[in-house]
Order: sequence, then structure tokens, then C-alpha cells
Amino acid sequence: MKLSPKSMKRLLNLYPPYIGAGIKITHLSPDWRELHVAMSVRWYNRNAVNTHFGGSLYSMVDPHLMLLLMQLLGRDYFIWDKAADIEFLKATKKKVSCVISISDNDLGEIKQGTQGGDKYFPTFILEIKDEMGDVIAKVNKTLYVKRKPAKV
Repeated sequence: MKLSPKSMKRLLNLYPPYIGAGIKITHLSPDWRELHVAMSVRWYNRNAVNTHFGGSLYSMVDPHLMLLLMQLLGRDYFIWDKAADIEFLKATKKKVSCVISISDNDLGEIKQGTQGGDKYFPTFILEIKDEMGDVIAKVNKTLYVKRKPAKV
């Protein structure tokens, strides 16, 4: 699906699970290289001890690397989420955010790793931070990327 970054941001912010979790995309760069996502604690997205629900913390970063890579690499690649894990470091009631970015180096490694039609599994480490800049959770995301075979 080819959308402008502005349209993608709007679409993600209207996505019902994101509305329900209180997740908001605050920035999506025009070059598809960087996305900012944030979430405040609300009565409907907190856990039993009134801090951020862990599932919502993961949800706020879940699909974005895959979506950004789909735009950056185009239709010539298969791109899926392969694996993820989250480490909760600190509970908080403060607003949290995460900057998700893909560098030129990341893209170069992916293109080189898939050049011969091989599967490539890039890994990204995402840090979810509170308003004070403290890391409250780390997410390790592994993607599956493979160049599609040439059409004959």
C-alpha cells in the first residue's frame, strides 16, 4: 500500500486498537526514516497498580519497523515481523514515548543480506522512555526480509 507519511500517520492514529490503548503517532518523517510514538496512562490502559500495562507498551512499538521498511524497500521485498521480546525496566505513570528509526546503514545491510535471494533477519533495539528520559522498557525486534524472485 503506497501512502504518504501524513496519510499513514493519520491512518495509524485512527486504528481502533491504538485508540483503545491511548497510543498516538506524534511524528512520521517525510522520508519514512523516523517515527515517534507516545502513550499517556489513562484509566483504560493501566494495569492493577495504575502504571502502564505491559501489553500496551509493546503494542505502541509493534508494527512500525515492518511498516517503515515496507515503504523504504518497496514491493520487491517480503517483510514480516519474526520475533520480539520486551524487558520491563521501570514502572511509570508518566507519559512514555519511543523514537523508531531506520538508518542508511540498516538499509544497506538489509539490501546486502538479501542480495542473492537469501532471507535476512535484521534486529533492532527500541527504547521506550518516560518524560524524564529514563528507559522504562527495551524491545528487541527481529524482522524477516527477503527479496522477491524476479518475475519471468
